This record gives sequence, C-alpha cells and structure tokens, in this order.
Amino acid sequence: MSISTCPSRDRDDISVLDDGDRALIEATQAGLPLVADPWAAVGAAIGMSGEEVLARFQRLRLTGVVRRIAAVPNHYRLGYLANGMTVWDVDDQRIDELGRQLADWPGVSHCYRRPRRLPDWPYNLFVMLHGHHRDEVEAQSERLREWLGDACRDHRILYSSRILKKTGLRLATAKGASPCSE
Repeated sequence: MSISTCPSRDRDDISVLDDGDRALIEATQAGLPLVADPWAAVGAAIGMSGEEVLARFQRLRLTGVVRRIAAVPNHYRLGYLANGMTVWDVDDQRIDELGRQLADWPGVSHCYRRPRRLPDWPYNLFVMLHGHHRDEVEAQSERLREWLGDACRDHRILYSSRILKKTGLRLATAKGASPCSE
C-alpha cells in the first residue's frame, strides 16, 4: 500500500503537520504493512492506537495533505510487461457513467477523466490496461472500443517504456525540497 500526497496549490508548505503526523508519515514512507489491520500495526510501532492512525490519515486526506491511500502493484514484477494507457475521446455527457463502469473491468488498474487540450489532444478518458504482451492489451482495448460504441469517437494506446517510480509519500528532508509524491 502506498500513500500519495501533495499540498494544495494554495499552500506552499506542510507546516500543518504536528509531531504525530510526521511520525505517522515516517512510519509509512515504505508503505503500509500487509497485515489484516495495518492501522493497528503502524500505531503499535509509533505509540498510537489503530483508531488514531486511521483518524489522522482521514484528517490529512480531508485537508489535502494526503490525496489517497491505495495499493500500488508493480505490474512488471507480476509478469505484466505490456502496460498501455488507453486514451479515449468520449461523449462528455456520458463520461462519468462510462468511467465508473470501465473502472470495474478486469485488467483496468486506473480510470480517470482528464481535460481535453484541443486542437491537438481530444482525449478526455484515460484507462490503464495491463497484459503479459501487447496483443493482450490491444485485445482488451478493442473490447472496450466495442463496448463504448457510439460514445467513443477516437482512441489511442500509449505504451509504457519504463517505470518512473513506485513510491509513496516522502517527507522533504531539505528546505526547498518538494514533499510531493505520487
């Protein structure tokens, strides 16, 4: 599990963190433990209850310091060597409905809306697909295209060429260093 964070655009520091928040973030920088109750396990390591750990994470999320807590699989280690971000030009009136449904498809790890950048970039729905080989990704993409039907005007597959990072939240260690992580 990974923690993803970045201060909101109108706040240029993370001075809202108290010592308990910092201890919590430091204890989870390498991820959450893969146990039945990760909140209790983290809490035990830093002298907090599991309930306090969860409450702190919820507060940090609501204040915008933490954006999400999510599993971050390394698809390459799992044998999925073809990773394709499919980008779709879909009907704006249906994008929320379609996105929710596509997010539940097998092989989809990410599904989100992004603004178009016309005239060069008409795509507004991004769906990450994974396969052992490119032909698997292309077959998945074709099934999505058929399912989308008339709601889809165009699409492309952008293949990953390398892993950029697989880390969660890191506290800045030097003045001026960015605390942002994704």
